[in-house]
Amino acid sequence: MSREPSHDVDFLVLGSGIAGLFYALQVAEHGKVAIVTKKQAAQSATNFAQGGIAAVVSEDDSIDAHVADTLEAGAGLCREEVVRFVVERGGRTIEQLGKLGVDFDRSADGDFALGREGGHTERRVLHHKDATGREIERALLARARAHPNVNVLEDCCAVDLLTAEKSGFSGENRVLGAYVLNSRLGVMERFRARITFMATGGAGKVYLYTSNPDIASGDGMAMAYRAGATLANMEFFQFHPTCLFHPNAKSFLITEAVRGEGGVLRSQSGHAFMDTYHAMKDLAPRDIVARAIDTELKRTGDDFVTLDITHRDAAYLKDRFPTIHARCLEFGIDLTQDAIPVVPAAHYCCGGVVTNLRGETDLPNLFAAGEVTCTGLHGANRLASNSLLEGVVFAAAAAAESIERLPDVPPVNGNVAAWREGSATESSEAVVITQNWDEIRRFMWNYVGIVRSDKRLARAARRTRLLREEITEYYWNFRLTPDLIELRNLAQVARLVIECAQRRRESRGLHYTLDYPKRDDDAFGRDTLIRRGDGRA
Repeated sequence: MSREPSHDVDFLVLGSGIAGLFYALQVAEHGKVAIVTKKQAAQSATNFAQGGIAAVVSEDDSIDAHVADTLEAGAGLCREEVVRFVVERGGRTIEQLGKLGVDFDRSADGDFALGREGGHTERRVLHHKDATGREIERALLARARAHPNVNVLEDCCAVDLLTAEKSGFSGENRVLGAYVLNSRLGVMERFRARITFMATGGAGKVYLYTSNPDIASGDGMAMAYRAGATLANMEFFQFHPTCLFHPNAKSFLITEAVRGEGGVLRSQSGHAFMDTYHAMKDLAPRDIVARAIDTELKRTGDDFVTLDITHRDAAYLKDRFPTIHARCLEFGIDLTQDAIPVVPAAHYCCGGVVTNLRGETDLPNLFAAGEVTCTGLHGANRLASNSLLEGVVFAAAAAAESIERLPDVPPVNGNVAAWREGSATESSEAVVITQNWDEIRRFMWNYVGIVRSDKRLARAARRTRLLREEITEYYWNFRLTPDLIELRNLAQVARLVIECAQRRRESRGLHYTLDYPKRDDDAFGRDTLIRRGDGRA
């Protein structure tokens, strides 16, 4: 693998979803920006977001109500000052997105057409049909591509953060950029940056069944951990209750908005079961609904439950959910006449890299926003449609701090450590990657899924230790490929999730364990913090 000269930029952005693009557009007037994205720029979790973005824009709603709903869903672990910080900026966020060209649906009178989703007591979810994320991605990406100070680099996979520690620089450890594999050219490149912003998304591909795109392999979480940043609450992995059950329907989500518009979950026998589990029935928070479905499947032995909205007007359903309607028809399911077969799938990681209200991690000059982070907003369970809002609010906060700090951050001078390829050779054993990838995802699903136990977690921990040894040996002996980079990161994220789950000996929010089925605020009413060198993960 040949080496390219270093690239010098003011702002390095890792990821091209809503947080990365919004941040880049905010800082672009103040310096040179490089957006590094490992596939095509539009391939992001944002692009897959169907439901919408939650914000208080109606006179019938209130900041206090949105705050209360978020705290209730978060099961005692949300930081109220963070929740209020985000919710109070909802209206402004919608205005900013509108100015950037995002088109939200409106009613006949010109007001925003607001949906309702699980855990919300009011209609406050702004949307663009059932493809809100795709609309946001379209608008922001077009703006980024058109900006003279922004360079969007596709097929470039970040491998590790460049740090002062690795380069032997004096003073406190700080982030200086990143090593990036240009997979199209097969070269390793060094991006030296005064400020680095991570918006690398989540880690759903660590599980066998997920609503996430293939890119969601926990890269940013793993890179930040290896660099020495603190992570938190990795045990809280949200499983979306309703993914389409069909052997050919890979990763297709049925948005919670379907239940918000009256969809009812039923067993295959036709029994509506959610009133047994929660007073809000089908609009209960996601952790409740996912566990309820898991319980029903185990009780009945069925492979799926159904989501029935056939009682609503057919024309309305086709207009409100055109993407879902068209996709289901491909598999012979007409949602206007047929109940949709659904199952839970890994959807959203509520843990991640710890940041403050300015979006900065505890590694100087490393900022982050979006699913890669743990800001304190989601607590033990994310309220539906709060994630896009969080991404924009913290991207804006990080951009403001970055702009203010930039004059005091000198360019990265000196000999930044080169990538050490050593005697690595091309591999003729790609099957090793495939085997290890499949094994990780399968035991994470079986042992570290919706319902856990000490024995299951212990089994997963043992397998992870062995796999990480194999992967590490393979990693340093063969030349890097995107698949190998992702495998290494998935193994690291799996270990972090398992370790955090083992530490939390209670059931709370998204973490439910058979050995400790009750919530224990006295012993575990706090975040689970984990950092390299603490002797565990």
